[in-house]
Amino acid sequence: MKPKSSHHNQHAAGPSQRQLRVGEEIRHALAEVFLRTEFHDAALAKAHLTVSEVRMSPDLKHATVFATVLGGKDITPLLPALKRVSPFLRAQIAPRLGLRVTPDLKFLADEALEEATRINKLLHQPEVARDLEARVTPPGAAGRQPEED
Repeated sequence: MKPKSSHHNQHAAGPSQRQLRVGEEIRHALAEVFLRTEFHDAALAKAHLTVSEVRMSPDLKHATVFATVLGGKDITPLLPALKRVSPFLRAQIAPRLGLRVTPDLKFLADEALEEATRINKLLHQPEVARDLEARVTPPGAAGRQPEED
């Protein structure tokens, strides 16, 4: 019986170093394009976009780009416009990547900041804060003084 190669367990172990490196290169390249490019698409003309993360498929042919609008505005209305300009963006970043095939770009809203804000609000609700405090302080420990040697 042949031993299984580590290639089959790649999904369980997370992205490879190459996937992470290429994703980071694409993130930097797109950030630079967004900073320097005047888009002729009306929806993107005045948008200030930033790329927070790029996740690569194992074959490096597909990139999922998590983007946000600076200033906390909702990026959802801009996603169709980003899809329209995706071929242009691929052409812009291709020379910087040096890959045989420039990945297809799929844009999604980065909701990590909103999720962190939502969790923070939950943690600061009085009933949740009370329950958390009760877990930190063992029952009967309040008011006890540490013993001296």
